[in-house]
Amino acid sequence: MTDLLTHQWTVDLPSEAATELLARDLAPTLRPGDLVTLSGDLGAGKTAFARALIREIAEDPELEVSSPTFTLIQLYDTPSFPVVHADLYRIGHASELEELGWDEAPDGALVLVEWPEKAGETLPADRLDIRFVHAGRNETARRATLTGIGEWSRRLRRISQTGDFLRNAGWQDAAREHVQGDASTRSYARLRRGQATAILMNSPARTDRTPVRYGKTYSQIAHISQDVKPFVAMAKGLAERGFSTPQIVKEDLLHGLLLLEDFGTAFVAEAGAPLPERYGVAIDLLARLHGLELPDMLPVASAISHKIPTFDHGALDIEVELLIEWYMPMIGAPQLSQRNRDHFTALWRAALAPVVKGEQSWLLRDFHSPNLMWLPQREGIKRIGLLDFQDAMIGPPAYDVASLCLDARVTIDQALELQLLTRYVKARRSADVGFDPAGFARAYAVMGAQRNTKLLGLFARLDKRDGKPAYLAHLPRIRSYLDRALAHPTLADLREWFETFVFSVEAKMAQESTP
Repeated sequence: MTDLLTHQWTVDLPSEAATELLARDLAPTLRPGDLVTLSGDLGAGKTAFARALIREIAEDPELEVSSPTFTLIQLYDTPSFPVVHADLYRIGHASELEELGWDEAPDGALVLVEWPEKAGETLPADRLDIRFVHAGRNETARRATLTGIGEWSRRLRRISQTGDFLRNAGWQDAAREHVQGDASTRSYARLRRGQATAILMNSPARTDRTPVRYGKTYSQIAHISQDVKPFVAMAKGLAERGFSTPQIVKEDLLHGLLLLEDFGTAFVAEAGAPLPERYGVAIDLLARLHGLELPDMLPVASAISHKIPTFDHGALDIEVELLIEWYMPMIGAPQLSQRNRDHFTALWRAALAPVVKGEQSWLLRDFHSPNLMWLPQREGIKRIGLLDFQDAMIGPPAYDVASLCLDARVTIDQALELQLLTRYVKARRSADVGFDPAGFARAYAVMGAQRNTKLLGLFARLDKRDGKPAYLAHLPRIRSYLDRALAHPTLADLREWFETFVFSVEAKMAQESTP
């Protein structure tokens, strides 16, 4: 154990409620197969902590969780993963563990062990140890010392950074609930303290280090933000220009932690359906943004600036290649020859060239329903609350229009799509008589095709590589959007390539699956 990395964090728990809050805060960080040991004297708070933790994981605040002092081992089936709660106080020697069925715990179970010292050297090295001691005159006051060993060292370091950040912000006692986030490594939580709420954005610096091209990682080539600074820069830059972004209440740029204004729970789409009035305001927002003169450099903090990257051919190429790397293998397509791959790249380069050379603006990148809040108490375009703009680039305005009008998460029928596009073009022409509707239509088709080609590959990768199969439910919608975009005459050659190498394989697969 002495050769393993360790990290230690001490937390004062002035009441049993604080002990339960620590358990609830730790619950979202736990994974199948984790081992958490709980040590301390009788009455030190081990079982109270375990009870709160199990209830949080089980999503059942009334779940009966008793001390396994006499049963020794108890199993709980939860929506996330099985939880094994063991109390080793009554065993005399580690050899007795086998008789208790210690090795029969379900694969992928979270294991909580009270009195772990009774297990001797049989416990795995990678684990989280939590020791509770009485602290202070209050009989319910405790102090917990958490020690992350091995792989847990890194994880506990992040947990402790978050805890210290919340304490410094004065939100350490706030109740915390998970908020559905995006497909990235970021996570979000809604904090509640009385009637006040805030959003905790936990955005650790990217750790992908494997070069894929030009000595750079995928995220570097595709201009995916490496830390939290681009979010801060864009949030301030958009707000200064009259757009609604979350106010940053507290920031820790070094550790990637932000405390943000809570925009609530209303979106531009509800119950899986778009709300046309709200989408109309969103398209007005884009028309306003795209008519502004915008810089490519924004301040972050004193002596720190953010250079907004350009949506260049390197990023455009590597995004569409996700289709070849992930979607085509998923549908059983034969591996492409280098010649056919090169032809794919050349066709995209030809289609994209005039768009890349055309009108440029801030491209927010994921301008669609999960990132667009509805703020009815505000007026005009301020009714749209913007989220998830940290990967913004300088690029074709048509990209964000396509993100909204071909929303990957909800179905936009062609009638609503046409209505939104007409509204956008009218707004642009009224502000600029030189606006080119025909050129915009071509750019919209190209960007719609590029984005949905990328999404087919990206969502297939999220399933296969990242274990997130929920994204597969969106593939039929994205596939239909790709059909719409490729119908534009300017993309005829690309459509022929897709029909030869992708659509024909899909048709064959569908035919073979039909009884």
